[in-house]
Amino acid sequence: MARAIMIQGTGSNVGKSMIVAGLARACVRRGMSVRPFKPQNMSNNAAVTIDGGEIGRAQALQARAAGIAPHTDMNPVLLKPQSSTGAQIIVQGQVFGHQEARVFGSAKDQLMPYVLESFHRLADGCDLVLVEGAGSPAETNLRPRDIANMGFAHAAGVPVVLMGDIDRGGVIAQVVGTQVVLGESDQDMIKAFMINKFRGDIKLFDEGRDDICARTGWPCLGVLPWFQQAGKLPAEDIADLPARARSEGKGVRIVVPQLPRLSNFDDLDPLVAEPAVELIVAPPGAPLPLADVILLGGSKATLTDLDALRAQGWDIDIAAHVRRGGHVLGLCGGYQMLGRTIADPDGLEGPARTAAGLGHLDVETVLAPRKTLALSTAVHAASGASVAGYEIHMGQTDGPDCTNGWLQTSAGLAGASALSGQILGCYMHGIFTSDNFRAAWLASLGQVAQTAYDAEVEHTLDALTAHLEDHMDLDALLALATPVGPRG
Repeated sequence: MARAIMIQGTGSNVGKSMIVAGLARACVRRGMSVRPFKPQNMSNNAAVTIDGGEIGRAQALQARAAGIAPHTDMNPVLLKPQSSTGAQIIVQGQVFGHQEARVFGSAKDQLMPYVLESFHRLADGCDLVLVEGAGSPAETNLRPRDIANMGFAHAAGVPVVLMGDIDRGGVIAQVVGTQVVLGESDQDMIKAFMINKFRGDIKLFDEGRDDICARTGWPCLGVLPWFQQAGKLPAEDIADLPARARSEGKGVRIVVPQLPRLSNFDDLDPLVAEPAVELIVAPPGAPLPLADVILLGGSKATLTDLDALRAQGWDIDIAAHVRRGGHVLGLCGGYQMLGRTIADPDGLEGPARTAAGLGHLDVETVLAPRKTLALSTAVHAASGASVAGYEIHMGQTDGPDCTNGWLQTSAGLAGASALSGQILGCYMHGIFTSDNFRAAWLASLGQVAQTAYDAEVEHTLDALTAHLEDHMDLDALLALATPVGPRG
């Protein structure tokens, strides 16, 4: 019979996703079959699954750590922000609708059955389900209709381990304060706590750890030192992007405009890992720095991001870059922006309209309600290197420059190219994880690739597992996991 345990955090970005990935691999090494699960996620960094849907990128990494293919049941509710107050709702991998935040809060009750259905399906085929919470259970204003933290824990009968982040300060108040604001029944669901991201001599926190134990009555499963290699794993939170994108590379300089709805930004991770690449994420408020390549990434709201790009004057910077002979690569939403027009006849991103694109590719895009979700393979026409990735977009792009496609798929040419390869665009995400293609692309820019990216991710997951084994009481954590009850 499957058992389950849930890791909740005292806040967002305390390291829950990474720790669950490490726990998954540690349990697999102990001979267990493991499934990751996150009831509700909010992220524009998504992965396409083997069953033709999409889930949060973090759950895809956790599935990889567990040695299995990602599945939509691992993240049954995914919120993809499209504006400051609204998001596209993905349920069990497919578009469920769009709602404003104030409406979504009252509509969560209808989503819990999907969450529990997915949870029980996962549990049917494994020994352990590792559940990750979202944000913090201490957000008491969200508790009445919560499906992400204590609401799920109660509905599924899953015990909780609470994790605090000492690096941001005030960790004693984080953990103790969480207990204080929770109702008694929610307090009872928490069986232990752990502390993440400690820098320095762990013994210096012995008294702090003991104080938390005395105040809460919860045992401590470990104080985890800062994991130096965390930046080598794909990140889910866009807040991590500027910090991790700095590189000491002395070769090709790649500049990425940081647009408000930038999505699937883990496309950049393999480039950051290359010593010959200096990757700069350009924040709003300043001109784009001089570069060899400007890379326009994916977008959850292409027209909105195109408006933001123009508001920054970056369209002028890109045009000047092209005149100087600089290269431009657009991925997905960035590809759409490079064309002549983007039409939204159904008002998918707001009022129906057609906007002029940047005009660097002779193509036109029409947004459409049906979302393309597909795992994809191709061949780089210039080098013959194989490329593996995925597509996740709404809309189709066509035009004369598509006849200059630089990727060859089984269906023919893909993407578009102009000015003899100076301007490139395509819908495929994840292309730079393919070592041979990345090497060929960097070679075209006069640089030599030095990284085996997938092997580095695997090595980092193994190192994370060893890190947890050294600093956590994994046996105590597994002892807290309880059998999954019957459906319904």
